[in-house]
Order: sequence, then structure tokens, then C-alpha cells
Amino acid sequence: MPLFRLSERIDFPPAWLSRSDGLLCVGGDLSPKRLLLAYENGIFPWFSKDEPILWWSPDPRLVLFPKDINISKSLNKKIRQNRFKVTIDNAFEQAIVSCARPRKNEDKGTWLVDEMIDSYIELHKLGHAHSIETWRDDRLVGGLYGVCLGGSFFGESMFSFESDASKIALVAIANHLKKCGFDLIDCQVTTNHLLNMGATEISRNSFLDIINQSVKREDIKNIWNPNISLKVI
Repeated sequence: MPLFRLSERIDFPPAWLSRSDGLLCVGGDLSPKRLLLAYENGIFPWFSKDEPILWWSPDPRLVLFPKDINISKSLNKKIRQNRFKVTIDNAFEQAIVSCARPRKNEDKGTWLVDEMIDSYIELHKLGHAHSIETWRDDRLVGGLYGVCLGGSFFGESMFSFESDASKIALVAIANHLKKCGFDLIDCQVTTNHLLNMGATEISRNSFLDIINQSVKREDIKNIWNPNISLKVI
């Protein structure tokens, strides 16, 4: 498949035209309008410093159906110790900046460059991007962030400063979204970590079929209320 180059016009080629590695197109911008259109069409940005903006739609796609969240015995034991608190949108900027920090055994580069951070902060201010934070003793120790459209939550990145803190955030938001009748959590690309948490691979076509209807659903009010403390179990 060819690699498409975006113009100033806010549109995308069909996701099914992506290359075998999932790369669809290059260029464009990270304006809220373009980002939301990308998610609506099963596409997301992913690029590193000094690279142009790259847009992806991998096949297969890793998704987590909220009802399928898997909690290991060790994680369940830690949850039941009741040492953590999980919140929504209490510290979005702190969470996304934390996601940008290099992980262990990675080089100093990161795909979450300043341009991306600024764009998702703007999406958050517009009510489309959200963070789930894990706290211990009033200290942020883990969490994740993503974009919500209709009945789908498009997960972007996770972070942990303490063992299992991001897993606890994922369990909490999966349970919350299950109660609210959400269709899926998009996990984008496959990792053993997420497979162990209950995520599963589906074809790109199946993913596009689901979100085509899911993103059109009416938004559920108050689901992202910062005053909510999420229950993990």
C-alpha cells in the first residue's frame, strides 16, 4: 500500500489502506478537530522527536472489552489491601507528563513529545481527553489517559511509579466503563502486559465496524466527574 501525505485539509484516507505495519499517512497537524476525526476512523498519531507526524491503524487491533478485565491473584491481593485511591481527571497534565517519562530499559527518547502533550491537554480542556489516576498517601503513583468518543475509550498511554499502579487504574476504569455500558477500550497495539489483563486482538475491519457505531452513541453525562472516586473491586 502507498503511504499517504496529508494536506491542510482535515481528512484521512480509509484506515484499511494502511501498510502491513499499520502506518497509513504522514503530515497534517494535531488540532482537536483532526485528532477527533482520526479516532472516529480508527486512526491514531504515533511518532518520535524530529519525525513528522505519523498516523497509524494496525491490523490486528488490541482491544479490551470492559467485561473481560482480568485481575490476577497477586493484583487482587494488592487491591484488597485498600492502600490506593483512584480518581478521574484530578491531575490530567501531571498524568500525561508522567506518561512521557522514559520507561526502564528504554533510551531517553519518547514518542510523547511536547507537541503531543500540548494537543491532548487541549483535548482535555474541551472535554474529550481524560485521565485516570492512582494515588497512595496523596501521591500520584500511576495512571493512564485516553480519548472518549461515544461508547469507546481510546487508551493512549499508562505509567507507574509503583508496582501495579497503572494496572489498578486500568481495572478501575474498565469496571467503571462496564457499568456505564461502554463498548470497548482501545489498546492500539499488542503487549503481553495488556493481554494478561484481558485484552484481545481483533481484525482491523472488526474494530472499524464496532467503533463506526460506538462513536455515534450519545455521551453519558457525568461519567468523567472529577469528584468520583473509582471503585477497583
